Amino acid sequence: GRTFKGCLYFGLMLTPNGPKVIEYNCRFGDPETQVVLPLLESDLLTVMQATTNGTLAETEVKFADKNACCVIMASKGYPTAYEKGFEMTIPEAIWNNVYVAGAALKDGKLLTNGGRVLGATAVADTLEAAVNDAYKLVETIHFDNAYYRHDIGAKALKAGRN
Repeated sequence: GRTFKGCLYFGLMLTPNGPKVIEYNCRFGDPETQVVLPLLESDLLTVMQATTNGTLAETEVKFADKNACCVIMASKGYPTAYEKGFEMTIPEAIWNNVYVAGAALKDGKLLTNGGRVLGATAVADTLEAAVNDAYKLVETIHFDNAYYRHDIGAKALKAGRN
């Protein structure tokens, strides 16, 4: 008897027996949102207000016909043990493509302060270009003990070639 209005995030795992839910939350998921919202052409506030007001069915929610890729940069050792306090350098020209998460501002410097430090997101006409562009963004960002996966998008790219 309780009405839910808001974001519902599912973490899924594809298995030989089909998809399985591994977690769900009533919030945006970080990397998932960082790759989806750049494709949203509709105004997010308008969409959220329509959700709250119960008028979402009458509200246009439009996404760009493009592809996106987000590469998470973490501190080496994440998710178990990792060091904090390393200065981050992010070129000003790419700030619109970077979502900082595990960081702290101290004495005017941006320092690592968590396991998942940031996400670098690229949008392009093709998935291959989006993946390549996201990795190009990551290569311009620096902090000691930085770690990121090198296989983001690989399964989707392989599936698209078959």
